[in-house]
Formats: sequence, C-alpha cells, structure tokens
Amino acid sequence: MKISEFQNLIKDLYFKADQRRGIDATFIWLIEEIGEFARILRSKEINTNDASEELSDIIAWTNSIANLLDIDLESAISKKYPDVCVKCKSNPCICGN
Repeated sequence: MKISEFQNLIKDLYFKADQRRGIDATFIWLIEEIGEFARILRSKEINTNDASEELSDIIAWTNSIANLLDIDLESAISKKYPDVCVKCKSNPCICGN
C-alpha cells in the first residue's frame, strides 16, 4: 500500500471523528501511542508483535493529524527524504547523519 492510499484509508475511516476530537486531542492520542511503544522498547525482551502494533498505531495517528492539517504525507516525505542523504547527497549516507 502506498502512503497516499493509507492516508486516504485513515481519512475515510476516521476523519469525522478526528475533526470532532480536534487537533490537540488527536495529538495526545499519538503521544500515548508513542509512550506505549517506548514501554515495549524498554522491556528486557522486545515483543516484536506488540512493537509492530504500536508502530502501526503511531503511523495511523500521524496520518490522522496530517489529514486534519491537510498535509499530503507522501509528497511531504518525498520532498524531505529524497533518494539521497540531504546532507552528504549520497546513498547510502556516508556522513553518519
């Protein structure tokens, strides 16, 4: 699935609820998911199934925020992260960033 397809899916499923909730509360949900992911990473043994679910939630909530702000994430990501490192212009990066 392309990023734009996923963003549209999240918009179709949740946009009305996200609008009612508002940007601040939607952002809090994202932060809560990041906190849940952090707890998994701090475990002695990382459960990759749980980590996978939390990463998926983080991406979904990020897409919800992008939809509320009318940001096309696929375009934004392509612009911010071209096919080369933005600092050293190499692929793979050789500057260590």
